[in-house]
Amino acid sequence: MNWGFLESVLSGVNQYSTVIGRIWLSVVFLFRILVYVAAAEDVWKDEQKDFVCNTQQPGCENACFDHFFPISQVRLWALQLIMVSTPALLVALHVAYRKHREAKHQRKLYKDKGSIDGGLFCTYTVSLVFKTAFEVGSLLAFYFLYNGFEVPTLLRCSQSPCPNTVDCFTARATEKKIFLYIMGCTSILCISLNFVELMYIVWKQLWKCFTRRYIPVEEKAFGHCRPAVSTVNTFVSAEPTVNTEDSTTQPAFTAGNRPVQS
Repeated sequence: MNWGFLESVLSGVNQYSTVIGRIWLSVVFLFRILVYVAAAEDVWKDEQKDFVCNTQQPGCENACFDHFFPISQVRLWALQLIMVSTPALLVALHVAYRKHREAKHQRKLYKDKGSIDGGLFCTYTVSLVFKTAFEVGSLLAFYFLYNGFEVPTLLRCSQSPCPNTVDCFTARATEKKIFLYIMGCTSILCISLNFVELMYIVWKQLWKCFTRRYIPVEEKAFGHCRPAVSTVNTFVSAEPTVNTEDSTTQPAFTAGNRPVQS
């Protein structure tokens, strides 16, 4: 399977994600897609051919393999990676919709097209909820389909058309179990990151609403409480002034007269 397309799509979504979302993408790339492509595919490559039962009855091995492995573990792992990565495309599609609106109206409608607010906040929240639901659902599917994350070496099968209870052997059981543990741990880590990111964007949105609603009111109230600057009227002395040039006495202007011109 070619994972290049999925990797390129997730790289495009990375620019619209939060810091926690970028950490989630790094975990998906390094510990899930890279591990799957580099190692896990080869481990499960010929799993049905390597599944051997101690009987020559035609169809017995196929019936037992279908009973113990109703869906291939590696294909279920690949399906999980696709399902948990797809909701991230909703954010990229919403940003593309914003760009299309601005191009249609030929004016700037958003302060930042990638800012997580308004409708994009709802889209981002829905994508996180879907990613978390897919992660939890995949872990539960692994647990109930395969009775946990154990890969037993010996399996006893009595399915038809087997003549009696036969012993079947799984190839590379320990190696497969290690990879399933890696898959389970990274899934739990991604669920934790999704939950933390959801709490982060909700807290950020609530704080933004709080600052918009209450802080301007407080500043306005503080502005009303400021003391008014008092204007001090300067009164000119009522005593007569003496002109030194002609020694004539001139009356000074009082506060009731017109202002003194400088």
